[in-house]
Amino acid sequence: MKSLSEREQRLQKILELERALDGIQDIDVLLERILTEARAIVCADAGSIYEVDGKKLRIKYAQNDTHLKKLAPGEKLPYTSFSFPINKKSIAGYVAYSGKPLNIKDAYKIPSDKPYSYNEGLDIATGYRTKSIYTLPLKMSSGKLLGVMQLINAQGASGKTISFSKEAELYINHFAISVCQTLQNSYQTNLMIHRMLKMTEFRDPKETYPHVSRVAEVSLEIYDRWAYNHNVPEEESRRFRDCLKIAARFHDIGKVGIPDAVLKSPERFASNDESRNILKGHTCIGAQIFEDSSSFLDIMCRDVALHHHERWDGGKEGYPGKIDYHTYKIGDPIKQMEPLKGEEIPLAARIISVADVFDALSHMRSYKKPWSFDDAFAEIEKEAGAHFDPEIVQAFQQVKTRVRAIQTAYPDESDAPSA
Repeated sequence: MKSLSEREQRLQKILELERALDGIQDIDVLLERILTEARAIVCADAGSIYEVDGKKLRIKYAQNDTHLKKLAPGEKLPYTSFSFPINKKSIAGYVAYSGKPLNIKDAYKIPSDKPYSYNEGLDIATGYRTKSIYTLPLKMSSGKLLGVMQLINAQGASGKTISFSKEAELYINHFAISVCQTLQNSYQTNLMIHRMLKMTEFRDPKETYPHVSRVAEVSLEIYDRWAYNHNVPEEESRRFRDCLKIAARFHDIGKVGIPDAVLKSPERFASNDESRNILKGHTCIGAQIFEDSSSFLDIMCRDVALHHHERWDGGKEGYPGKIDYHTYKIGDPIKQMEPLKGEEIPLAARIISVADVFDALSHMRSYKKPWSFDDAFAEIEKEAGAHFDPEIVQAFQQVKTRVRAIQTAYPDESDAPSA
């Protein structure tokens, strides 16, 4: 039997990737994976994904193998966040504006008659030499522009930087077309999630989209480090993190069922009062939204909604404990139950608990001023082994720099400066 040529093998790999990517539900996780796989297909040293944000492009993910090799095992590149207009002046902006891909042999030798240019200052700041760049639009099957993917510095067999060949263009364009429907599906899922969260925000202004975005981003960073620390297999890690990003956004979805008299009462934060115990019922309401769960995602969403307020040490401040959430009725106060503790608490809930409490401490609330980043971080560290799983806190400590960058990337409109 005749063996497949290298070209046939690559095209077959693209078809296999299409099936693998089809199972990813979170749009952000999908985009990150698309960038990783696209770089692998054409041996690109680095790359970025930019998402459309109104009339701007906002960087979503950046990868760079050269820089990554300089880091300690388990560490990631700095979390970056910036945006720029969709126009003809930048390479990515031009591709978004025109809807056509660009293949640039040398970023430093772009002809002066071209409307776009490359900012060499980015390389000077990082000590990197960008040479070959292939940039293409990412479109859904409907034709809607979702973002732009940029692949940087194709690597030849000898390890030297080469141009992106016509064959490389073929592979990448074929890959981009093959994932169109997957992008469409994930985009629609994300849109539905956004609408559901908007409904929660209408009920409780504290549950803003920036808040749930920060909790989701920080939860993912914690899990990635925890998974590395525990040598979690790659496929298991990919499945978990895809669902975690969505479940984190739904952690307080149950507040849609809390009566206004309680949810908007200034006394809702008083300890041991009737209003607070009724408010605790949002955990059971959230679980009921995801009851009759059969998928891994639904089960995680249910567990997170129900158990993200438990305490690692089983202390009485944790709730709702071992409760039959099916029988809970809206407006009922949550009574003291036998507590959950330690690894009885689902892993996703233990992770999101840290991210949620940290975010609440470090941002303005109606009942308190924001804590400084360092003070909020120190409080999480202090509660390791008491409120929080100490191994989750350890992972949280290890991603401190990225947590700080996430805070900057997703500010609240009403954020007050905190030292």
